[in-house]
Amino acid sequence: EITSTNCRSTLHDHTYGITSDPLTQFACILAALIHDVDHQGVPNTRLVEEEDNLSFKYKGRSVAEQNSVDVAWALFLEPQFGELRGAVCPTDKELNRLRQLVVNTVLATDIMDKDLKKLRNQRWEKAFSSDYNETNQDKINRKATIVLEHLIQASDVCHTMQHWHVYRKWNERLSEEMYHAYKIGRADADPSTFW
Repeated sequence: EITSTNCRSTLHDHTYGITSDPLTQFACILAALIHDVDHQGVPNTRLVEEEDNLSFKYKGRSVAEQNSVDVAWALFLEPQFGELRGAVCPTDKELNRLRQLVVNTVLATDIMDKDLKKLRNQRWEKAFSSDYNETNQDKINRKATIVLEHLIQASDVCHTMQHWHVYRKWNERLSEEMYHAYKIGRADADPSTFW
């Protein structure tokens, strides 16, 4: 007999607990909303080349992503969001867990960093290999983390897989952003020559 409890349990197991954890779900939404906060319209490599202050602050690693988290997190901690914080994460432990989830998820949008990509691939292998021995809960948490990272990466580029008008809208905006960077001397190539 199939019951709603059985379905919820099955869904919980197949999603490594993500679908039954409201804090993780909120972290996904928050990360998706903030992952490009205060973005300068140029890639991290350019920020490092220009010796932007942010590149020093974040030691040249995931510069735009770390900045987005810091700017958005500071806003989230402001007094006017106290009720929201209290509803989402009433304890310091939950607030710290939310921050960790948001940081991990937003940093996953830095797909150009080869070292981070290598670490993500190693975590994938570790989480989904059948011969790796760790406690069941640790393995489930590792799988959930990997799933969240891939979910945010897919959502970051999902316009390329949607209806033509959605694809055109977001590609046009990217082209304009890149052209603006070129016009102000922050990009080496005019995107109209290769777009």
